[in-house]
Amino acid sequence: MIKLNINKSNGHESELLKNLAVLCETSSYVDPELFTKYEVKRGLRDLDGRGVLVGLTEIGEVHSYVIDENEIIPVPGRLSYRGIDVADITSGYLKDERFGFEETTYLLLFGKLPTREELAEFEELLGHYRKLPDNFANDMIFKAPSKDIMNVLARSVLALYSFDDHADDTSIPNVLRQCISLIASFPTIAVYGYQAYAHYHGNNSLYIHSPKPNLTTAENILYMLRPDKKYTKLEATLLDLALILHAEHGGGNNSSFTTHLVTSSGTDTYSVMAAALGSLKGPKHGGANVKVVHMFKEMKQVVKDWTNDEEIENYLMKLLNKEAFDKAGLIYGIGHAVYSVSDPRAIILKQYAAQLAREKGIEAEYNFYTKVEELAPKVIGDVRKMYKGVSANVDFYSGFVYSMLDLPLELYTPIFAIARITGWSAHRIEELVNKGKIIRPAYKSVAKRKEYTPLDERSLIEDNE
Repeated sequence: MIKLNINKSNGHESELLKNLAVLCETSSYVDPELFTKYEVKRGLRDLDGRGVLVGLTEIGEVHSYVIDENEIIPVPGRLSYRGIDVADITSGYLKDERFGFEETTYLLLFGKLPTREELAEFEELLGHYRKLPDNFANDMIFKAPSKDIMNVLARSVLALYSFDDHADDTSIPNVLRQCISLIASFPTIAVYGYQAYAHYHGNNSLYIHSPKPNLTTAENILYMLRPDKKYTKLEATLLDLALILHAEHGGGNNSSFTTHLVTSSGTDTYSVMAAALGSLKGPKHGGANVKVVHMFKEMKQVVKDWTNDEEIENYLMKLLNKEAFDKAGLIYGIGHAVYSVSDPRAIILKQYAAQLAREKGIEAEYNFYTKVEELAPKVIGDVRKMYKGVSANVDFYSGFVYSMLDLPLELYTPIFAIARITGWSAHRIEELVNKGKIIRPAYKSVAKRKEYTPLDERSLIEDNE
């Protein structure tokens, strides 16, 4: 039997796996010209970047252009939750000096803003579900620490299936209970997962603080994460804001579409959320802000004068020419699949990131970020032909915010998941309520017809044809 861990296999197995990988890659290749020939919209996108319409939703709307005489005109981006502009949502609760993630969660799930009494009842319900089942943390998290906290979240979600006497019941009341329970417990799972990682893989002290029912989601994350349990009001406010801005982004983003896709098969809530987590884990989706932080870490070392436009532009040019950082040819945090003129989430987060930078005494670093944000679109426009403009996306500033909050890199994507499970929950319920068909798009086979060859008549030449 061939073991799949190449690093631990002997020389023969390693060489065999390499040869099989080449064969696998060769047999999987599809001529790119065939996608054009058969008018396949790769990534479910038109050539102009618009997403192919595959569904309808009442939950979130991403608006980035208008059509005038059949011409797409980019406009400043706008994001709405249940028809309410996210900028109005954030300014509304911040004006009252309140936290807003729980209110936003209520809005996404139930389609309306809660009254003061409804919000208090909902917060109490979340508080009730924050605690994990007895012995769950010890058996599922601390006894099997993982180097990736998204992995901890995914397997913990699947394990929670075994603690639910009605795990396969897809009635709306039961699914809602499951979703609220997962929304409430995600912060605890993620923070405990990190503490286990830091202790067993980093030889750090193990700090375990139980979540407090009377604290908000943002406050609980900071309370459970920090050894002294302390945080400032501004720190919790900014984390709360980041959670709101990541909570929902329409039904077409990869993880929310995954939620609709897997829900349409009729499976249970735990399987759906584990699938969505697998999608979000990818660096093209939820893992992008980590790339931004690593990119800036190198940039701050290479660029000696953070105020010098020419020096910054030269480094950005090297990024695009695959001569710097990870040599992928990308300026991480700049550009978005939908937004072109501006990402509304980045605009909101940038404003409050400036406040925290002043509190932390790192305004020079914040100014460096804003300078890169200003220069990157110009550099990209000079080097590449684009059908639309580019601007900073939410990942550009979220990583910077998390670093100012002293959050470990290992928790950046899990925090995205802590926020986005609210949107996933709303989309799962929407898919169930509307009783849609199982989602099954078409794939055209372009393989050549072949005759079956008996085993003793096969040759290496035939295999490689």
